[in-house]
Amino acid sequence: MKSVKKYLAVAGLSCSLLAAYAQSAPQPPGTSVDEEPHPASARSADAPLAQAEAAIDTRDFARAQSLLDPYLSTHQSDARALFDRGYVEDAQEYDNAAATYYQKAIAADPKQFESRLALGLILARQGKQQDAHEQLETAAKLEPNPPNPTAKAQAYRALAQLDRSSNPDAAKQELLQALSLSPETPADLLLTGEIAEAEGDEVSAETAYRRLLNQQPDSSDATAGLAHVLIAQKKYADAEPLIKAALTRDPDDPALNTQLAIILNAEGKQNESVTALEKLHGKEPNDSSISAMLADAYTQTGSADKADPLYVQLLKTTPNDPTLLTARGENLIRQQRYPEAVVVLQKAVSLKPDNGDAWSSLAFAASENHQYQLVLDSLSARSKYLEETPATYFLCATAYDNLHQTKQAADYYHKFLTAASGRFPDQEWQAKHRLVALGK
Repeated sequence: MKSVKKYLAVAGLSCSLLAAYAQSAPQPPGTSVDEEPHPASARSADAPLAQAEAAIDTRDFARAQSLLDPYLSTHQSDARALFDRGYVEDAQEYDNAAATYYQKAIAADPKQFESRLALGLILARQGKQQDAHEQLETAAKLEPNPPNPTAKAQAYRALAQLDRSSNPDAAKQELLQALSLSPETPADLLLTGEIAEAEGDEVSAETAYRRLLNQQPDSSDATAGLAHVLIAQKKYADAEPLIKAALTRDPDDPALNTQLAIILNAEGKQNESVTALEKLHGKEPNDSSISAMLADAYTQTGSADKADPLYVQLLKTTPNDPTLLTARGENLIRQQRYPEAVVVLQKAVSLKPDNGDAWSSLAFAASENHQYQLVLDSLSARSKYLEETPATYFLCATAYDNLHQTKQAADYYHKFLTAASGRFPDQEWQAKHRLVALGK
């Protein structure tokens, strides 16, 4: 299934650390319950910042804001207060407002670790990867105040998450830096597996995922990661029970259901694969990757009529996708809708002229639609990319025959008979009959 990699890339194999940051409201970066965010010399029990930070510690964000706003009105460049104000917004998941305060804190004190880290995490959640990387990389070069190895390790882990696919070598080093500062976590094992996969190191990836499963047997992320490695190694019999067991715990997980469909299809269990994909499509009707997989599965199981509406819907979103156009054209051929197939396949080859398979399909559809010159033109284009086959020789011969170009027709009938060698009895009988009729 051609869209699997795309799907898996889009769906992801793990619950990332960055998502975890978004879903929780920890103490401000660089602090813990037992650590004050600033040196004792900078605080007094009745000072506005001390009171605001005490309110933050108890998650009384309304009180913290009511104390910080008046203070900031007269201390607009206080980096500590600006960070605290940003954290009040951050903890309530008001990302844009939090980012604004963190940026102000950085402008006031470019060496403030906490605001760099917090802003980097927000930008990563928002998909602003380059900006996030810049902030996190800067944070990793700074020191928390007071010193906090765990917080600094958080910056390295976030960097490793950002780099795991695009720069796995860098991600590996960043994760090692994090592990030198704080103990290994289950999320680190998951990240190790993902980095190893990105490097093409399937053995290390499998080891990491199995270690995580030993710690967390119910981890859907580890199961999906291990299954992905096993599928890549074509170890379908090992992957299938793993996925089915995970689905008993999490029957609606899209990555697991997708992997089950892939495995079943690879094992020749197309009908079961269709059932799995129909379930998945019902829950994710707008996911283009799932729709493409289901359309392909319908085609493989002889249900071309069910596949066509899916292709039509997909092409409304991406009308100039040559792969989808070729798939729909071939599906139309299966339905014997040759005039429509010709139109769709002509568009496909105009967008991707080096697709020899699309030219083959266009030649066949044109032959069935009695467009014999188009057959010859398509086969000529195809020959630039693919070797000739008995089928192409036969299509050439019949096209020339129907165009009454006797010599060329006879030449290609002879080429067909030589290449066929008894494998296509019906067409060979026809070729011999036509050669007699042509006197050749």
